[in-house]
Amino acid sequence: MTLTTPKIKSVTVKLKTDRPVKKTPYQVKGVLMRNFPNDGIVPMLNGSYRKKFLYPRIQVKIVDEEILLVGLHQGVDLILAIHEKINDLNFGDITFEVLEKSVEESSEAFFFSSSLHRYRFLSNWVALNINTSKKYNTKEDEEKLQYLNDLIAKNIVFIAREMGFELAKYIYSKINVTDINPIKLDQNGWGAFDGEFYSNIVLPSYIGIGNGITRGYGTISGSQSNDILQFDNKEFRLLKSESENSHFSTETGNFSSTLFEVDVSAIQKPGIRKNKKKKAHQSKKKKKSFGKAKNSQLKKEKITKQSSDEPVNYNSYEYHKKQHSI
Repeated sequence: MTLTTPKIKSVTVKLKTDRPVKKTPYQVKGVLMRNFPNDGIVPMLNGSYRKKFLYPRIQVKIVDEEILLVGLHQGVDLILAIHEKINDLNFGDITFEVLEKSVEESSEAFFFSSSLHRYRFLSNWVALNINTSKKYNTKEDEEKLQYLNDLIAKNIVFIAREMGFELAKYIYSKINVTDINPIKLDQNGWGAFDGEFYSNIVLPSYIGIGNGITRGYGTISGSQSNDILQFDNKEFRLLKSESENSHFSTETGNFSSTLFEVDVSAIQKPGIRKNKKKKAHQSKKKKKSFGKAKNSQLKKEKITKQSSDEPVNYNSYEYHKKQHSI
């Protein structure tokens, strides 16, 4: 199987400091923006490109109390342009000296594989928001697992499309969580899970999946690019057979969905919102009144729509809106 898809670059820069980093990704981004105010990396960090790039091209992670800067596609060169200049990070209350920097680059970070690859969540995968949580809670255990598997597949397809990576008609996914009951988070009624997933799409390690990516949630660790073998059509056909004969597991500590064959074309692309302009001939008072009524109506329509439909874009501006101060 041959796909004419562009090669997507990635880079991961690990910063080893003189002491463990107990800060948040937001705080690290704030320091970087203050240290490099005129560099091209700033719009990637402060949210200026949210509408242009629905999936963040630069992600800041704290993994094992070390700082990681992850760049994809348009974000790669921007990270490489500054990483040598990062010698210390001053947070005001504490300054970290950077002792060592390691750089891992890949010229082809995404692959369509004929076999399954395992990805472990290094931080909780925020699969559910306040609306999908309500729907999730009405389901039986096996239905819940298949629902989560459907969500992870949508997450993968969303990222691939955002990167311009072409997918075949079908891909495969399987989710395995340690507990079928979500971890409740304070932000927006989110529900999160710990565990792993499998897919025949090869993804870069340390990228985020699901909601709350810019907060460090959903960070994954998986296959390295040099571990991937050439596509084997016979092996790929075996995945279909395996998916048809796979079973659920609802054992304590091991809740697994079936291996699911995903029809990529059936996954809807994120919609683009348009704001209608107010009529110019209205008086200021009428404009204000009209605006309030319109906003109220839009909110009602939004709530109705969210209650009846599953959200497609799990990395949208609404879910990631936040402050970038330290």
